[in-house]
Amino acid sequence: MIKNFKWLLLVSLSFVACNNNDDEDAVVEIPITPGSATFTSYVALGDSFAAGYSDGALFKAGQSNSYVNILSQQLVPAGGGAFTTPLMADNIGGLLLGGNVIAGTRLYFNGKGPVPVSGKPTTEVTNHLAGTFNNLGIPGAKSYHLLAAGYGNTAGVASGKANPYYARFATSGTTTVLADALAQNPTFFSLFIGGNDVLAYATSGGIGVNQTGNIDPSTYGSNDITDPNVFANVYNALATNLTAKGAKGVVANLPYVTTLPYFTTVPYNPVPLTAASATQLNAGYAQYNGGLQAMVTNKLLTAEEATRRTIKFVAGNNAVVIVDSYLTNLSAYGLPSYRQVTKEDLVVLTARTFIGTAVGGDPTKVNGVSVPLADQWVLSKDEIKEVQIATDAYNKTISAIAESKGLAFVDAKSAMMQLSTTGVRFGNYHMTAAYVTGGAFSLDGVHPSPRGYAYIANLFVNAINAKYGATLRNVDLAQYQIQYPATIQ
Repeated sequence: MIKNFKWLLLVSLSFVACNNNDDEDAVVEIPITPGSATFTSYVALGDSFAAGYSDGALFKAGQSNSYVNILSQQLVPAGGGAFTTPLMADNIGGLLLGGNVIAGTRLYFNGKGPVPVSGKPTTEVTNHLAGTFNNLGIPGAKSYHLLAAGYGNTAGVASGKANPYYARFATSGTTTVLADALAQNPTFFSLFIGGNDVLAYATSGGIGVNQTGNIDPSTYGSNDITDPNVFANVYNALATNLTAKGAKGVVANLPYVTTLPYFTTVPYNPVPLTAASATQLNAGYAQYNGGLQAMVTNKLLTAEEATRRTIKFVAGNNAVVIVDSYLTNLSAYGLPSYRQVTKEDLVVLTARTFIGTAVGGDPTKVNGVSVPLADQWVLSKDEIKEVQIATDAYNKTISAIAESKGLAFVDAKSAMMQLSTTGVRFGNYHMTAAYVTGGAFSLDGVHPSPRGYAYIANLFVNAINAKYGATLRNVDLAQYQIQYPATIQ
């Protein structure tokens, strides 16, 4: 009996020990706290990324999945207040101005490629939304637009002096985006701006002006690169005003836009040729190539540039032919500025349906082959360099101001570089910047997918936690889709 009692006691003690170990190993959930930040009144300033633009349009579901809306939901358990968004009228996207369509509907993947959803937009710019909105993300906005009085004036939309998206909800025709933000007395803000200061130049294939050295943005065209000093002055004004009453915030630097799928999807050599076709095309360019050699002989062109400009086709895949304004101008001698694209150039996404088409139905005049592509279809290596130099200058400003103002900092440039190279793994998923299949970007090749926006929101959460000692939660990326269907319920 005593022996049995000893065994019973031993078993009981072992059971208690196991229970104690389980308690010690249990994961203790950390309470959600704001740290030294206050999220009571959060405003978000930015461009189409903050707005939730996706698949070439702005629409309700996209707005709900914007990174700032996702972030605002993560702020709520830490004291965040209501977050309002100037919602569009439907889920097909697009805009009307006086009943006329000025922006088309969103894209969806029909199994073969991206196509617009059917229907006519129902969001009318002149139907002004009352009240104030925390989400001040304005599709198309450049840095200096956030300080531009009248940028939301409906009367200026038709002429391009005002932004149709901002005109829907600006508090007055003379206000600025910054003023509308400050009027809400924010305790916390996010600022992700500057991508459009180079993006339009890049997506247009470099049709625009590099305005470095011109500090008057009122003289800029829509496709121009913003002068870095203009950007620095604007960004400093934004940060200074937003933090003047003690608000804390989070800012993000800028990725190279050239890492977006809009520039990395179409290969430089998409033209398959037979040996016979290559021979025929080479005969067509023989006079041009001969003229280059004559220029070298007369010391009007270097041998190096002549080699770069020489057109040569072979059996197999071939590079497209383009007009390159950065080449030595030999038009006075009857020679155009032609060359073939190399790996150092980027063919824009929209060229995928243009290269190989016949001009006027004439099979001898093929775009990109016998007929060189115009500047709009390719971002040349020289133009790429201009974009990167400007972006580097902007990022230097953003980093310096984040440091001087004590703001949380998101390294969006490094995050995008990872997406475009190794990709990001989470759970059983692998997300990359590959067009359609990568999961991070929408069908327009520039703006994120719902999952891509959730990824950005997590980057902001991590930066806020690191800077302010907050314990905000990340969202589960697997819960966000990678494409919107044709019909959104």
